[in-house]
Amino acid sequence: MHQQEEVMDDRPFLRLRIASTTLVAVADLMLLAWQYFHGGVPSHHFFDRADMPAISNGWGGLLLPLMTWFLLGRVQKRIATQGDAAKRYALIGFVCALLFGVLLSVFFTLGDDTVSNSMFESLFVIALVAPIYRAEYLLGLVLGMAYTFGGVLPSIVGSVVAIITMVIYCFVRAGLLRVVAMLVGVAKRA
Repeated sequence: MHQQEEVMDDRPFLRLRIASTTLVAVADLMLLAWQYFHGGVPSHHFFDRADMPAISNGWGGLLLPLMTWFLLGRVQKRIATQGDAAKRYALIGFVCALLFGVLLSVFFTLGDDTVSNSMFESLFVIALVAPIYRAEYLLGLVLGMAYTFGGVLPSIVGSVVAIITMVIYCFVRAGLLRVVAMLVGVAKRA
C-alpha cells in the first residue's frame, strides 16, 4: 500500500517530465527543420575555432530530449527526498540558469567577448554560494544556449562547468568555511 502511494505521488512529476521532454524534442525539431529550409543546419566548432572539429546542430534533436528526461529525473529524485521546498528552489534555479544561458548567448552573438567571458567566469564565484552544479541549473543553461549553439556544445560545456562548480561548492567552499570558522574561533579566544 505504501509503495502505491509513492508511485501515485510521482505521477504529476512524471507527466511534467514527459511533457517537458516532448516540448524540448518538438521545439528542437522545429528549429532544425527551419534551419534546414533556410540555408542548412549549422555546425559549431569547439572553442569557436575553425581548426577544431565541428558538430552539427542536428545532434541536438537527439541529445536535448535525452538530457531533459535524465536531468528532470535527477530533480525528481531530489524533490522526493527533500520535499516541496526543493521543488520551488529547483524551479527558481532552472529559470535563473535559463536566463543566464540566453544572456550569455546574446552577448556572444553580439561579439561582446568581455561580457560573455565575465559571465562565464562568474559561474565559478557563484558556485561558492549556490549549488549551481545541480541538474536544474545544467538543464536551464543548456536550453538557454541551445538556440545559438545547438544542443551538443552547451551540453558538453555545461557538464564540464557542472563538475567544476560541484568541486567548488562541495570542497572549496567547505574548506573556506572551515578556515573562517577556525579564524572566528581563534578571534573569540583572543
